[in-house]
Amino acid sequence: MTVQLAIPTVTRIGWIGTGVMGSSMCSHVLQAGYRVTLHSRTKDKAKPLLDLGATWAENPRAVAAESDMLFTMVGFPQDVRTVYFGETGILAGAPPGTVLVDMTTTDPALSREIAERATAMGLSAIDAPVSGGDVGARNATLSIMVGGDRKAVQAVMPVFELLGNKIVHQGGPGTGQQAKLCNQIVIAGTMVGVCESLLYGSKAGLDLKRMLDSIRGGAAACWTLDHLAPRILQRNFEPGFFVEHFVKDMGLALEESKRMGLVLPGLTLVHQLYQTVQTLGHGRSGTHALMLALEELAHIHVNASPA
Repeated sequence: MTVQLAIPTVTRIGWIGTGVMGSSMCSHVLQAGYRVTLHSRTKDKAKPLLDLGATWAENPRAVAAESDMLFTMVGFPQDVRTVYFGETGILAGAPPGTVLVDMTTTDPALSREIAERATAMGLSAIDAPVSGGDVGARNATLSIMVGGDRKAVQAVMPVFELLGNKIVHQGGPGTGQQAKLCNQIVIAGTMVGVCESLLYGSKAGLDLKRMLDSIRGGAAACWTLDHLAPRILQRNFEPGFFVEHFVKDMGLALEESKRMGLVLPGLTLVHQLYQTVQTLGHGRSGTHALMLALEELAHIHVNASPA
């Protein structure tokens, strides 16, 4: 099957999902000159994109009917399944030749199922989850992990390049999701380390801003220290990425690990800690709200400067 290269003003883009990251990502596509038809669960959230020139559609099927390439960025595997396979879903409306790109972090098996169904209908399906949070989405500096047919991936590459600065084709369907789960395993362990270092530094009476300035220059340097540790000190737990979505991602990784006969004790522990964050009522906070659960366990609160 021949897949046409994405070209601004020519290629019709569909977009489903305008959350914390999806809205910024779609805006880059619009600003590059693509014609965009979009849908989200809440039309009000899509208003800034409609103001930029996007066209509203009442359901995913209607988006698909008007698209050459269709991108989805939703929340949970069940959302992906409904958006693709539902009565008013994408596969009910996509004409042959359409390229479907799911950028949600979801079950690798579901990505493979979408690809199989799509191929049988004369469509192409790519899984392309991202990392970088709200900052990466706004600044178009996401890392994009891609699985799917090589020719389809090459056709979509001009759009990917509007969204991220690190785009790696991992292999066949589902491999993008597998790479993203590797990413989440690293983030889980790193977040615990960052939060516990702040707890330790606070208890030791350090000026935490000075401490962070020091360790950022050594082997501990990482994205989480640069972007999320300062938010913790500001007591700003607004989401760049929701706790409830991170719990979902870790659960997917643990399920895949179980299927492969692999034990990941570190990830298991962090998953349990984040479930505590949810129990405390912070499921819609950012992932750095892990600090709130660890403070409860330690019976202290971090201070940016020593008392």
